Amino acid sequence: MQARLQCLSHTPLKGYFDPEAAIVKEVAALVGTLRAEVEAFDPEVIYLFWPDHLNGFFLELMPQFCIGMAAESVGDYQTSAGPLNVPRALAEACAQAVVDAGIDLGFSYRMQVDHGCAQPLEELTGALDRYPVVPIFINSVAPPVVSFQRARLLGEAVGRFARAQGQRALFIGSGGLSHNPPVPQLATATDPEVIARLINNRNPSPEARAARQARTIAAAEAFTAGTSTLHPLNAEWDRRLMEQLAAHDWAVLDAYRNADITADAGGSAHEAKTWVAAVAAMDAACSGAWQAEERYYREIPEWIAGFGALSGRSR
Repeated sequence: MQARLQCLSHTPLKGYFDPEAAIVKEVAALVGTLRAEVEAFDPEVIYLFWPDHLNGFFLELMPQFCIGMAAESVGDYQTSAGPLNVPRALAEACAQAVVDAGIDLGFSYRMQVDHGCAQPLEELTGALDRYPVVPIFINSVAPPVVSFQRARLLGEAVGRFARAQGQRALFIGSGGLSHNPPVPQLATATDPEVIARLINNRNPSPEARAARQARTIAAAEAFTAGTSTLHPLNAEWDRRLMEQLAAHDWAVLDAYRNADITADAGGSAHEAKTWVAAVAAMDAACSGAWQAEERYYREIPEWIAGFGALSGRSR
């Protein structure tokens, strides 16, 4: 089958607290190139693996994996609000195939997605609804979280389903790499208001969303100034992971331990499981006959991100 892969870091801080102009221009050029490649490929469907940041999924009920049969962007930071173009029958069939493969899966007919899904979709395609997209959520910020191995098995099930459809498919992994932004955790929260937000904060007020945004920007300013206690970025870990993904080295990737991911690359480095799932989907869809290429990497402290891009194409 004809398939493409694009794994790309995202950041809510783009446009709010940017690095020097040359780096902003560099990333913009990368995104422009990737978008042109997507347009030339003209996918019939996109399978987008994404992590939420407690904007659409909360501790009232937190699935490890969830496929959206319908989805709408909340429009946080500079992403657009509005519906995604989700082909319901295809998403339902994909969910059935994943469950039949032995993967426990949530599903939603009212999925809310945040910048983790909307930003790569808009940057790579130009709009939320330009192409049919099946959004596949992977819990990456609310322990307990699944392993790299389970993310791989999810991706493989999606990839086998995509191969059976015979459509031109684009697999996107959005997230990572090393980073540790100020995402509150129930285990350390003491303020009753914070605890309530973690458990159920669906559709917060504009004022509450603006306050959260301000806290994120302040955290980035402190991180860049070196006055933050956030986990440092880890370029060595990021580059090693990208090499292993490009090589489809599943024995090594399956052996990653969650505790080590947190210790080495930060709590939100678990978003890299979206990359693992997307690469595994590409691998299964192409029966291993594809090539991967690292497209970009840079530590960008202003965005609190090890910012990378990894592409792939079927042979």
